[in-house]
Amino acid sequence: MNTQPLNKLPLFTLNSVHMRTFHTTWLMFFVCFFGWFGLAPLMPTIREDLGLSKAQVGNIIIASVSSTIIARLIIGKLCDTWGPRKTAIRLLIAGSLPVFLVGLSKDYTTFLLFRLAIGVIGASFVITQFHTSMMFAPNIKGTANAVTGGWGNLGGGVTNMVMPLIFTAIVGFGYTKQEAWRFAMIVPGVMMLIVAWMYYKFTKDTPAGNFDEIGRNSDKTKSKTDWSILADWRIWALTLAYGMCFGMEITFDNVASLHFVDTFHLSQSSAGFWAGIFGFMNIFARALGGIVSDKIGAKSGMRGKGVLLACVLLLEGIGLLLFAQAGTLALAIISMLSFALFLKMANGATYGIVPFINEKNVGLVSGIVGAGGNLGGMLFGFLFKSESITYVEAFTYIGYIVIAVSVIVLLTRFIKKPVTEASTSTTGQVAFAD
Repeated sequence: MNTQPLNKLPLFTLNSVHMRTFHTTWLMFFVCFFGWFGLAPLMPTIREDLGLSKAQVGNIIIASVSSTIIARLIIGKLCDTWGPRKTAIRLLIAGSLPVFLVGLSKDYTTFLLFRLAIGVIGASFVITQFHTSMMFAPNIKGTANAVTGGWGNLGGGVTNMVMPLIFTAIVGFGYTKQEAWRFAMIVPGVMMLIVAWMYYKFTKDTPAGNFDEIGRNSDKTKSKTDWSILADWRIWALTLAYGMCFGMEITFDNVASLHFVDTFHLSQSSAGFWAGIFGFMNIFARALGGIVSDKIGAKSGMRGKGVLLACVLLLEGIGLLLFAQAGTLALAIISMLSFALFLKMANGATYGIVPFINEKNVGLVSGIVGAGGNLGGMLFGFLFKSESITYVEAFTYIGYIVIAVSVIVLLTRFIKKPVTEASTSTTGQVAFAD
């Protein structure tokens, strides 16, 4: 059995623990994303059923992403201590409960609380990135992280397409619309429990075995959280960057259907389809960002990776401005696809850098940067909540903010630092600490 990280990515094989873990961990994030945003394409019906105002819808959007901020920080540390396998299984089982029970909501307050609880499963992303980083060597780590992250994010696109169909099928069985959206959420809850079993059956924490088996989380190997990493500006630059790309992604997943219904008067199913196309681009776009990041990193080091991230953020911001000004559905779709491409590439490019910042604290760094994505989504949610700001104006403001952050990332010095013994990973590899 190969106990070393893989230096290549053989996508179409399951004959090693590396690849079984790879495919299980992106699937885990996929079903969590499916459950996390399963309610978003049904919001036109839910808004009518519960009598929600624009401000209340905005609060629900904020709640759905804000709880993930703290959860990602906690999950990042748990990955370092429990190991990603135990962390994933426990998160899936606990997270399925509010997904199953959200249908019991009778008013704005109870729905808001369930949405807050469901948001915790968004922390599954940190597990995916941490676990993938354990399985692959530095030369392919950015690509592997981008593929697992992108295919997991794909759940946001699929849920926008599929949940309206599940809703329609339930209505076809004779249930009312008010009942159908509630029963529809049983589907992602069941999916999460199935994947929890798969995670238990098919994965290991590292190529050499689980943390318990290799003694990684024994008293001798446990160490205190190294909070000194917070002094590294590069972490905060990446946190800002991820807030602009992933933060915008989860915001768009939440508001896209409502925007298409209200602005272009589409049906709930049609709006869900076009919102789903946005998410469906994750099948290749985030991976593309990671692949390009690895290629540039091989030639230009971390400085090149940083410049790439700045460029795709800039193009994302420009695309958002074009989307905001689109006067027709056709122009809106074209501009949406353009900013979606660069946004998702920015997601991949960000996590093409993250695993190399501090390899002794991959989980913590992943959690901090990942939390930045949700912090961005939460802050953007306040723009969409405002009664005095239209959705079009909100997209415009965000476009300018993204462009400003791209400049900050460009000015950040992602340069090589001396590699010390402390930067050696637990698998015996030295961190690509530049």
